[in-house]
Amino acid sequence: MPAPCQGAGWWSTHAFRRSAHHGFVRLLPLRYGVPPAPQPPSLLLPDAPALIAATHGAAVLLTPDGELSTLRARDAVEALREMGPPILVHAPAMAKRLGISSLPGAYDLLELFAFALPAQPAPPTPRGLALALDLPPPEDAESAAALLPEIATEILRRLARARNAQPNRDAAMLAARLRDAAHWPWADAVLAALGQPKARGSNDGLKVWRTLAEWEEAAPAPPPSSLPVTAAEARTRLAEILGDGAEQRPSQGDFASAASMAFAPREVPGEPQLVLAEAGTGTGKTLGYVAPASLWAERNGAPVWIATYTRNLQRQLDQELARLYPDPEERRRKVVIRKGRENYLCLLNYDEAVSGAMPARIVALALVARWAGATRDGDLMGGDFPGWISELFPAGAISLLADRRGECIHSACPHWKRCFVEHSIRRAQTANLVVANHALVMVQAALGPRGGDGETGAALRYVFDEGHHLFDAADGAFAAALSGAEMAEVRRWLLGSEGGRGRARGLRRRLEELLPQYPTLIPPLDHTEQMARALPASGWWDRWEDAPGDTPRPGEDFLRAARAQVLARTAEADPLYDAEADLHPLHEDVPAAAAALEEALQRLQAPLKHLEKLLNEILEDPEQELETGDRIRLDTAARAIERRALIPLGAWLAMLRQLREPPPEPGTRPLFVDWLALTRREGRDIDAGLHRHWLDPTVPFATQVAAPAHGVLIASATLRDNSVKRDPEAAWREAEARTGVQHLPNPAIRAALPSPFDYANQTLAIVVEDMNRDSPGQVAAAMQQLFLASGGGALGLFTAIRRLRDVHARIAPALAEAGIPLYAQHVDAMDSATLIDIFRAEEDSCLLGTDALRDGVDVPGRALRLLVFDRVPWPRPSILHRERRIHLSGGRPTAYDDGIARHRLRQAFGRLIRRADDRGVFVLLDPRTPSRLLGGLPEGVVPRRLGLAEAVRQTAAFLASPALPPG
Repeated sequence: MPAPCQGAGWWSTHAFRRSAHHGFVRLLPLRYGVPPAPQPPSLLLPDAPALIAATHGAAVLLTPDGELSTLRARDAVEALREMGPPILVHAPAMAKRLGISSLPGAYDLLELFAFALPAQPAPPTPRGLALALDLPPPEDAESAAALLPEIATEILRRLARARNAQPNRDAAMLAARLRDAAHWPWADAVLAALGQPKARGSNDGLKVWRTLAEWEEAAPAPPPSSLPVTAAEARTRLAEILGDGAEQRPSQGDFASAASMAFAPREVPGEPQLVLAEAGTGTGKTLGYVAPASLWAERNGAPVWIATYTRNLQRQLDQELARLYPDPEERRRKVVIRKGRENYLCLLNYDEAVSGAMPARIVALALVARWAGATRDGDLMGGDFPGWISELFPAGAISLLADRRGECIHSACPHWKRCFVEHSIRRAQTANLVVANHALVMVQAALGPRGGDGETGAALRYVFDEGHHLFDAADGAFAAALSGAEMAEVRRWLLGSEGGRGRARGLRRRLEELLPQYPTLIPPLDHTEQMARALPASGWWDRWEDAPGDTPRPGEDFLRAARAQVLARTAEADPLYDAEADLHPLHEDVPAAAAALEEALQRLQAPLKHLEKLLNEILEDPEQELETGDRIRLDTAARAIERRALIPLGAWLAMLRQLREPPPEPGTRPLFVDWLALTRREGRDIDAGLHRHWLDPTVPFATQVAAPAHGVLIASATLRDNSVKRDPEAAWREAEARTGVQHLPNPAIRAALPSPFDYANQTLAIVVEDMNRDSPGQVAAAMQQLFLASGGGALGLFTAIRRLRDVHARIAPALAEAGIPLYAQHVDAMDSATLIDIFRAEEDSCLLGTDALRDGVDVPGRALRLLVFDRVPWPRPSILHRERRIHLSGGRPTAYDDGIARHRLRQAFGRLIRRADDRGVFVLLDPRTPSRLLGGLPEGVVPRRLGLAEAVRQTAAFLASPALPPG
């Protein structure tokens, strides 16, 4: 065997000797002081090249002979044809960077990591894997290529050490199945590490539900107490969480004291204890409110619900709670992450996927099986499931395993007692802290016991972190849409898959076990199925131009009329973008189509109400001796009919009835804003419909969510518009309007804690004034020069996806030539969470993104040292924004727009400095930026208006020196 590459640590260890074995290199023996297995574990590594697609157009290759070389992408591809599949990280991304469609047979270290170390986090890059495995991270592409075999060795070592642990009971059976059915490249290496090279494969290894625990019903919890948490007690708990020797932050203790006021006993129904608290970045607000919240929950025997805005923020908050509950098992009991059902692995979907799995899908299902046996809560979307697993396989291989379309059959499911969602619902009832998102909290509180998911309705105590997002969260949660997609979803839920395709179960399938016992359910069920056919059927978007047929289609006719009005009333615009039109005056086709649809929906509503009534009557009939299973099925069906059908039907009928009313007088403040919209994708019209939003969505938030609670804390780093320096009271009033506090009878307790950071010396803010922001070439050139000046660690933010993609295409080659990796939303085959993980791990990479990356992303240190906006993030012009600008601005529409833009800039600026030793540069590539918007930046920051060349020089100088360059 040729001599290995010098310095590649995996060859140099004295514990191993090498021998050729079926294209692998065997490193023997490997013993760890555990009871001997039938055969000692060994390390069997592929005798394959290691590949790093270092940049666009170039690659680094470590040959099996130990030769390290940098090649053009096409030369690397040619070399691989001779040497065989390589060891690499993230095969689809590597293929894309090499300019080819795929790398079949590659030894993807991500697949090995996910199999051997399931439910463990790791950014999907060589550096990210090295950090996750406690290996020295590579400094460049060459050292990364040399490190790949050592990463494989360490993963297999860890698998061998844990081979007798419970989670690995079926690992050999599963790996053998992958070897036999899918020729998985890593199968032999995994089996060798497990000490079972001749294991027999079986599909039983995929049947992970066999090993999952079942939940059990418990007695109802006793009523909670109402004992308060004092400010002194909150401070003491905070000190306990932080531990001895922790950094002293007086403002954090002050924040905990203020937060404790939300946990005082309520005095009057409908008047919760309200605290509105702004804590500048670096205050430590998370542990500041966790201290009184956890103490209140322990003392009173009820959970506190902590809500934040995004899944990524939920994950960050959960990581912070490890400070409170360091033991993972204790944390699992006392902290529950709650999300919508569509986020979790559905065991029935997984079961059906396993039953009909083709060889091409078995590897994906096997990695899910390994994860499902180790996961904390079964969360596929942002939990402990590595998001990059989905990126390694064809679209839908993983995402379709979740209940993305509301197909849950609850107690009729054979896996119901092991269901991850049902587990989390029950654990939340006895937890101390429940970490949810704003949308789930609002929907649950609004629906209450009608929710259909076993939830108990509103909580007693809420903490709304990222409270500046409450307006937007409520806007989505309390909106309604009478669109093709929404109507087709209800039709699918009622009728199931039509035409013999898909696994969707209709209402009949959900009730089929009850129908023989309760035949009175059959007539309204038959009637429901007949009336549901008035809703749009699959493929309605391809029938826009069809003439009305013999069979009435009220749903599709209404969509066609709505589309006609939008096309008639809007200016000729880019067909790639959505369009919308005011509801009044109505197009001539709309009234008749709306009336026909209203009548059809009423005919559908009637049998559904009757069916729900019959189900409840059976449940309430004292003569019925119901088995527990039947009672659960009946109750689940009744609540599901309410939530999935009757609630949307009621909203749609109210919207259609409004069309019969005369339009409001101009200038009248409406309760709702209604409009017609057309949805487009890639130049095609794919949906149309009538949309309704609350003019002020904080009204239903205040009345349905906050008012029933006993205490509510709303916290954020940016609650107020701090540009209103001369009138602090006005700033607080605006914050109360954005959060809905003004709609509650009790005034809120206000608290404001400044950031401890020295923004004047830690940051530099620049507005580039000598460029045309509307020129894609100039924007790309500016970003390129700034990214090169910072040496990476740069986040570019865009207000439009098209501009992002254009800039990415223009600057990628130059950054690649400089050795700076560039990643981008809507370009790379990765979701935003994966991109953020990579950006955080790769200190000198650059990332392009849109709104999702503007706030709520925590990237401390050098990994984020430059933030560049392509232009001022004004609110998007729309009918809804127009009406809010008129009616919610207090007669100052320009100030209303300014406030939104200023808030977005402030949120983005907050990404730069996350620690006391961070330094960062903030750049706006928009000469039109009004100075009044820059007043929202932190105190002490004085923006400079510079030409591009000087901006580049000052950026490089500021980031290279601990001292500010001269102004």
